[in-house]
Amino acid sequence: MCARRFLLAITILTLLIVAAALVLFQWGGSALRRMYTPQGHYTAPPPNSGPDYSKLDSWIARPEIVNDPAKWLPQGVSVAASGPAAVFYIHPTTYLQGDRWNAPLLDEGDTAFRTNLFVQSEASAFNGAGQIWAPRYRQATYGSFLLKSEDAEEALNLAYSDVSAAFDEFLKSIPANQPIILAGHSQGALHLMRLLRERHGQLKGRLVVAYVVGWPIDTASDLPALGFPGCTAPDQTRCILSWMSFGDPPNPSLILQDWQKTKGLTGGHRNQEEILCVNPITGTANGAAPPQANPGTLVPSSDFTSGTLEPGAVGAHCDKGLLILDGNIPPLGPFVLPGNNYHVYDYALFWAAIRQDAERRLAAWH
Repeated sequence: MCARRFLLAITILTLLIVAAALVLFQWGGSALRRMYTPQGHYTAPPPNSGPDYSKLDSWIARPEIVNDPAKWLPQGVSVAASGPAAVFYIHPTTYLQGDRWNAPLLDEGDTAFRTNLFVQSEASAFNGAGQIWAPRYRQATYGSFLLKSEDAEEALNLAYSDVSAAFDEFLKSIPANQPIILAGHSQGALHLMRLLRERHGQLKGRLVVAYVVGWPIDTASDLPALGFPGCTAPDQTRCILSWMSFGDPPNPSLILQDWQKTKGLTGGHRNQEEILCVNPITGTANGAAPPQANPGTLVPSSDFTSGTLEPGAVGAHCDKGLLILDGNIPPLGPFVLPGNNYHVYDYALFWAAIRQDAERRLAAWH
């Protein structure tokens, strides 16, 4: 399955973030499979044991939650009131244990810290456009993507079933005519693609824009199945933004070599040359922007609990399906991955530009 193959590559990279994963990267996928694939077969959870999304504790972010990480703002940024959109955000993989196929619903410790951090640093970009809904879900652990197996398939399906149920509650809880913004990153972007594919009928006339970030979308063999086109203009609505950030020179072979051997959602073959790249600074497909056009890169504090915006530092241009970074990239942290892959910082690099993009498209939608 293409999702597992891509996540295997991203997983190898992500391991570098949490431990002595450079060694693991050098060992390759076989060692990862032995060490981090969950032992035993996937076991379906008991009936009715999933999250109850009518309850606040099944959400990381929701309008009624007081200590909501999605309401965070960098130093010097303020918002008088949220815009009229409802934002549904799906966080990336944050459960890095190999003890089970799916993460427990109520995570603790490092997993909870990572989850809140991603909601804080990514979903917060949209809190000027509207109120944010971010579900807790039984995410597939990174180890579940290391094998092509029925177990891994079931783990991924369970994670998506939670996302789908959360989306049902989201739709039920907001006014029927309220505009919607969708956003996700990495595993969250994978689930968002499936959500778009299965629910684009419900989103017709309501979707402002979808940010499917950190996941390759083939414009010929994937995009037609999602029901919405890629964004080609900065004020276009009802369209999809997607990008994967790399420094120059990029080396995406680890994540794209196997991906290009798979078939897309429409049955066609995938090709790097056809990957959707929408520059978040320009808001256009295959766009280019100098550093001074970037209104702000989110630079984290040393403990990752706060951050400031640095404008005019990072530019970007699309090249062969990748978003290539230009300019003087500020110190974002130690998590730049092999191949000059800035996957971890896909949102942070363009935080203020994403914020402006969402608000501009929302204004155009009205």
